[in-house]
Parts: sequence; C-alpha cells; structure tokens
Amino acid sequence: MRATHAIIHLDHLLHNLDLIHQQAGSGCKICLAVKANAYGHGIVEISKTARKWGVEWFGVATVEEGVMLRKAGIDSQVLLLGIPQFEEFEELVLNDITTVVGDAEMIEALEKTASRLKVQRACHLKIDTGMGRIGCKPGEALALARLIHQSPVLRLEGICTHFPGSDFADKIFAEKQIEEFDSVIRILENEGITAPLIHAANSGAIIGLKKSYFNMVRPGIMAYGYYPSIEQPRNLTLKPVMELKTRVSFIKKVPSGTPLSYGMTYKTSEDCYIATLPIGYGDGYSRLLSNRGRVLIKGQSYPVVGRVCMDQCLVNLGPRTSIKRHDEVVLFGPDPRGPSAEEIADLMNTIPYETTCLITNRVPREFKFL
Repeated sequence: MRATHAIIHLDHLLHNLDLIHQQAGSGCKICLAVKANAYGHGIVEISKTARKWGVEWFGVATVEEGVMLRKAGIDSQVLLLGIPQFEEFEELVLNDITTVVGDAEMIEALEKTASRLKVQRACHLKIDTGMGRIGCKPGEALALARLIHQSPVLRLEGICTHFPGSDFADKIFAEKQIEEFDSVIRILENEGITAPLIHAANSGAIIGLKKSYFNMVRPGIMAYGYYPSIEQPRNLTLKPVMELKTRVSFIKKVPSGTPLSYGMTYKTSEDCYIATLPIGYGDGYSRLLSNRGRVLIKGQSYPVVGRVCMDQCLVNLGPRTSIKRHDEVVLFGPDPRGPSAEEIADLMNTIPYETTCLITNRVPREFKFL
C-alpha cells in the first residue's frame, strides 16, 4: 500500500450509529448520508457496514451515487437528496432510487418516466421551511401532495425538510421551522394525505432538537465522528472514523536561515532536521495548512513548514531527532494527542465535513475493525 493512506475505523462508525440510535429512539429509522463518497470515507464499504448494523436508508446527492450502491449489491432504500436532471430519471427509476420532489414539473416528469417504464415509484415531498435551496414553499405543499396522491404510478412515501442552523446555540429559527413543518403535515392529514416517513433532523438536530426527530433522522457528520459546530455541547462520545497517515520519505539537516518550499515562505531559525512527507494538496491535504498545520510522529507533535506542495510537504523535526525514514506520520484522526479533522478544519477556516471530503481518490482507504 502507498505510504499515504486513510484508515477507516469501521468500529468507530458502528459506535457512532449506536449513539444515534440511542439518541433518536428505537421508533426512529436512520437515513445515513453517504453522499460525496460517504464524506470521503468510502461510500460502498461504509454503506455495507451500516447496512449490516441495521441502517435501512442511505442518502445520496446524485443518481450516480445511488447507482454505485446498487451495483455494489446494496438493496436498501436509497434516497436522492438532490435534484436530478430530467434525462437521469430513467436511470433513477430503473435502479429503484427514491427521490425528493419539490415542484409540479418534477412530479410530472417522474410520473411520465414511471408510466413509460410501467413501474410504480415512491417519492418524498421536500418542503423549504428556511434552507432556501430546494423544495416547495409550505403554502404549495398541499397542491403538490395531491398531484402525487392522485397519480396511478407515484406514491407519497415521505415528507421532509432541512435545517440551515440546527447546530446553532440559538434554536429559535429551527424551532420555527419545526412549527411550520408540523403545520404542513397537519394540513395534509386533514385532507386525508399521509406519508409513512416524516423526516427533518440532520446531525445538529439529532444532537439538540428532539422535536425534529419525527420517525426518521438523517445523520451525516456525526456518524463520521464529529460535531457539526463548536456551538453544540459535547454530550456524546463520538469517535472519528477516518485516520489519515503517511510515512517519512526523506530527512535532511539544514542550517539556520535555510528557505524551504515554493515561495520560500519559511526560513529555519536554527540548524534543524527537516522531514519530507509524500502527501500534499493533490491528496487533499490543503495548501491552506502551509506553515500552520502539525502532524504526530511517535506521539510527538511537529509543525508543517513551508508551502504544502501538490504531492509533498515538509515538517520541522527540530535540532535533534530520533525520527527515521519510513516512520509513521498521522495527519489527522482519532488520537487525542494528534490533530483531528476538526482542528485541521479550524486552521483552514472551514468545517470537518470539508476536511474529510477533500481526501482524494488517489489516497487508498484501508477499512478495518479494531
């Protein structure tokens, strides 16, 4: 295996799913977000492991991701959380991928495709209660639900919404969304229109908004071991699933005042040993970590110095070192001594979601249980 690789701790995934189950309750189904290659962790292996645990639904962002699961033999329910192109509808229907719908045009196109292929298909009506991306306005929901309800080939299986700020300390906006969403559901019920699945809760809501659980939750980042924001109380023992590692490829001693890497943005302040690591922004270890990041070697922390290159970066080992070529290096992971994806994200002024998603496909994933 290549020196640079990501270890995916599947036992940590199962631990986090246990916590989600305990939090949401036994009456709640789980739709695990596995979009974007399961946040960089590996969509097929993550889905297979979660399916064995008991996850019944998987959330994807593209038709291609859903087809990937089907080709891997995963026969669970797959929910397309994004909006497909109309030319993708046939592939979506043929692969039994359920989609969210948010307007009449999409409902009619889905109905036309299902009718032509002589199959019946389910869909979930998406209500935009404040996210502002996709979905109908609450006042449009009844008319759209009727369209689905009256269709001979479509079935209203779910009603859903999404939170833009469920991880805020101030829950006022999210609570108003829940009230509005509840109101839509009651209006539909009064018209005799019901759906077996009602879902709204993402990771932030699972952690801090019990009113949002309904009967299905959609965990994302918390399943992979991180809180969605620093504003939430750390009341769950989430375990990071991804550990990014490499090995020292080269060591040299350089004198004080030596400039290092592109742009010569760093000069050594003393005679010291510099280690080269075979990882860079081409692997998803961001250039924003230049002169800012740190790594863990033999349990000790060392700074990343100079600009991170496409395929390599440099670490200052100090004036004396026992570190040798091929020694293991941790870039981020679950070790409390070393950087986590959250620490890396903070240095990059972003979120842990992006940290793990950035790890490119050229980095091999090693899936293991302890």
